[in-house]
Amino acid sequence: MHPALEQWSDFNVAIAGASAALAGLIIVAVSVNLERILVSPAIPARTGAAIGALTLAVAAGCLSLIPDQSLSALGVEILVGALLVGWFALLASLRIYRVASAEHDPLLPKPPRMWPPGKIAMALASPLLFVIGGIILVTGNVDGLNWVAAGSITAIVASVGLSWIVLIEVRR
Repeated sequence: MHPALEQWSDFNVAIAGASAALAGLIIVAVSVNLERILVSPAIPARTGAAIGALTLAVAAGCLSLIPDQSLSALGVEILVGALLVGWFALLASLRIYRVASAEHDPLLPKPPRMWPPGKIAMALASPLLFVIGGIILVTGNVDGLNWVAAGSITAIVASVGLSWIVLIEVRR
């Protein structure tokens, strides 16, 4: 394991566990409220983007713990995952934009509490931070770990807000 990765091992274990737990909570919340959530044209897309970002945080945390992993190899792995999750987040963002442009989401209060660009930023921020971190790591620069950490934390913060929506707001 690269010496820099050793310094991050406790953080990576914590991020992987917290992200996995939150992703599980969101999946359970969706399964409990599935009929109500499917009425919404935007919430399923936002939920998918959040679960994708959390899954990427779990994967990045676990990949960072692999023995004898080079920073460049880790960077490639994170970059590939971030581009995949980023693609799904972009599709979710397009769905959010179309819903905001066409009509109001029937499950959310009127007027919307968060302007659509804010929702789009929440979907795209984490994958973008992971992409930046992955690119920096590919060059062998340890500073990419800070960007990956920021992507992981952003995924958790954004997903906590979404978990409130899929647990509480859809039932109002």
